[in-house]
Amino acid sequence: MEENVGQKDKEKVEEEMIEQAFQELLNEYLATKHRKRTEIITKAFNFANQAHKGIRRRSGEPYIMHPIAVARIVCKEIGLGSTSICSALLHDVVEDTDYTIEDIENIFGPKIAQIVDGLTKISGGIFGDRASAQAENFKKLLLTMSDDIRVILIKIADRLHNMRTLGSMLPNKQFKIAGETLYIYAPLANRLGLNQIKTELENLSFKYEHPEEYHEIEEKLIATATERDKVFQDFTDPIRAQLNKMGLKCNIIGRIKSIYSIWNKMQTKHVPFEEIYDLLAVRIIFEPRNPDEELDDCFSIYVAISKIYKPHPDRLRDWVNHPKANGYQALHVTLMSNNGQWIEVQIRSERMNDVAEQGFAAHWKYKDGGGEDEGELEKWLSTIKEILDDPQPDAIDFLDTIKLNLFASEIFVFTPKGEIKTMPQNSTALDFAFSLHTDIGSHCIGAQVNHKLVPLSHKLQSGDQVEILTSKSQRVRPEWETFATTARARSKIAAILRKEQRAYQKKGELLLSDFLKKEELRPDDVLVEKLVKAHNMKNRDELLAAIGCSKIVLGDMDKNALKEKQGTNWKKLLTFSFGNNKENKETVEEKTPQEKEKINTKKILKLTEENIQKNYIMAECCHPIPGDDVLGYIDENDRIIIHKRQCPVAARLKSSYGNRILATEWDTHKELSFLANIYIKGIDAVGLLNEVTQVLSRQLNVNIRKLSIETTDGIFEGNIQLYVHDADDVKTICNNLKQIHNIKQVTRAEG
Repeated sequence: MEENVGQKDKEKVEEEMIEQAFQELLNEYLATKHRKRTEIITKAFNFANQAHKGIRRRSGEPYIMHPIAVARIVCKEIGLGSTSICSALLHDVVEDTDYTIEDIENIFGPKIAQIVDGLTKISGGIFGDRASAQAENFKKLLLTMSDDIRVILIKIADRLHNMRTLGSMLPNKQFKIAGETLYIYAPLANRLGLNQIKTELENLSFKYEHPEEYHEIEEKLIATATERDKVFQDFTDPIRAQLNKMGLKCNIIGRIKSIYSIWNKMQTKHVPFEEIYDLLAVRIIFEPRNPDEELDDCFSIYVAISKIYKPHPDRLRDWVNHPKANGYQALHVTLMSNNGQWIEVQIRSERMNDVAEQGFAAHWKYKDGGGEDEGELEKWLSTIKEILDDPQPDAIDFLDTIKLNLFASEIFVFTPKGEIKTMPQNSTALDFAFSLHTDIGSHCIGAQVNHKLVPLSHKLQSGDQVEILTSKSQRVRPEWETFATTARARSKIAAILRKEQRAYQKKGELLLSDFLKKEELRPDDVLVEKLVKAHNMKNRDELLAAIGCSKIVLGDMDKNALKEKQGTNWKKLLTFSFGNNKENKETVEEKTPQEKEKINTKKILKLTEENIQKNYIMAECCHPIPGDDVLGYIDENDRIIIHKRQCPVAARLKSSYGNRILATEWDTHKELSFLANIYIKGIDAVGLLNEVTQVLSRQLNVNIRKLSIETTDGIFEGNIQLYVHDADDVKTICNNLKQIHNIKQVTRAEG
């Protein structure tokens, strides 16, 4: 009886908690500029609450708390209206309960049903045990997005809440979801201009993948906060005074670089935390005197502050006159502060700031009737449709094509008539030709960039004026595929080459058939196979195409090859059977599957001295050693390959084959040795090499495998390959080498 009462009390507490969470959602919605359609939101909440009754999340809380949380992100952090809030509340109903899309349409109308349908299509088993088909999901995500951009905004909100509550998931799921987030969702949020959400997604992913490094940077940021506050105060006081004098209402805030981007910079630039000088940026958010003078005010502020501090000549970024494709507008200027430090200042109006933080959704806030910003959005969606017209067959290739096109920065180039065109960064003259028209692309022979003749592979820069030169006799060439970077150019080139290849194959088939008839030979697979081998071709299709385009002219040599019963081939057979015995034996052994235990992906894999050498393969791409943050990947042959968690190959595996990822830990005791590479740089001096070897061999007793040093103009650089037990050894070695006078940089290198 008591148990029953306890259960009822618990239910009552939970009901109150759910009610309170929903009330907070309503209050946040009422505080926005959207039309106040609270009845439909309440109706969606009651429907979802009843549908998910009795279901719990892995953390133990009632399931309905998740849709409410997603709806709050959609409302408050992305700034969407009642249609999106209802869709967020209902986003898991069709997936997890017996209700159908038709039920949703009957009760809430076609628009909400269409968005919920889009969300249902792309959620396929992201947390389930089903195979991770992330690339497929991503294709569906983009397809549904073409119908309604809100699908993707709600999906990002869903992922953000899942990342905020990732602690209750199993470790291998954490890596899969964090990897996917960093690979797909953070760049997507960035592309849609959701800056705050992008930063939070990156930070949360990093926190779960590298917990120790995350906390280390966090502590260092806290320790240096007071010093930073003083720099900020001293730097902004004169700016504040000047802007007040001009009669501009401004809010000046300091922006600290995110933990993830600090770590990223430490990795790419190989510098310690103490050497990152752009931790602090200053943001000036102003209220324009009147809407028409918004741009003038931006430049007035720039002129005023550059009289106080000297601006960096090459670091003025004008996103005001040329907004980014995600709608971002601001003026960025880098100023030299009085303490000799460069500080970036971002100048934005309140509207620009909302767009920067909330992306496309903020456009609706400033539009009467909440219409969408069609131009940029349409451009973006047409790029997606282009990729989907000819998606790559391989899942990872597809993701890379998407990343290449959607997440790269843009460059602005001009046509000869002065029209401005936006292209992805790293675009070549050939990409530009195909962006104008397929015919121009397929017949182009070169380009004039800023009136100078350049080859088709020439990389374009922002501000280039480009004229494409064509010739009717020009044809698409296979090597073009190597220097085309945009989806459009690559897909068109591949399609034209495929078409040509098919035409050559048909012609080759006729020529081969005529040749065999003439020699009175019966065409069969064995004959064709002989010709394939005789001409060193990969397969039948390649042979036919080569005959069709006259690369191969069939003649006497082919007659002999086809008519001989047994020429010198028996020697090859003998060599194959006996000469390479060792290799054959190994191959056979490898193909015989050993009896292996069934791998349990839910358990954490322990790497010990005994099992490392027998059972696992250390990835060649990143050379992990004990102490590194690592994960395991089960390949097609059930072998387990160990990668560092930040390795680019692992990033791709996490997002495309998440169900094969294993959470992995080291359990080694300094018995085995692993190879590590250390890079050193400094000022050349007599006896420096001797000091380095003294530290390594005498002090630390480390065995050096390889050492190469090079000196140029008094600066030396070196790579040392040595045997260590774990990552701690590498840290100790780096710290000891840093103590040597004249050595300025010591880092661990990948290879």
